[in-house]
Amino acid sequence: MRKRTIIAAAGLAAVAATTAGGVAVATGGEDDGPASHNFTQEQADAATKAALEATGGGQANSVETDSENGATYEVEVTKPDGTTVDVRLDGSYHVVVIEGDGGE
Repeated sequence: MRKRTIIAAAGLAAVAATTAGGVAVATGGEDDGPASHNFTQEQADAATKAALEATGGGQANSVETDSENGATYEVEVTKPDGTTVDVRLDGSYHVVVIEGDGGE
């Protein structure tokens, strides 16, 4: 029962952050392995800004570390047209690749 409460609370916190205009910082999950976000809030903010510029706006949903395609960060963005993409950025916040989110 306690585990369900913790999971529900974490889910509500993520929804609240997104609703309030914030960005959830991913800390790993069942498929991702152990929690690992090795960046500061300032780095997450810079990655979010770069991703939103690359997509022409929208809503950033999460920021996490990533190593695919030589990326350092991955920002999930819901674009103004409602589609969701993963924006992968290098350590200097330059776009490496923008891909459709597999969770669509």
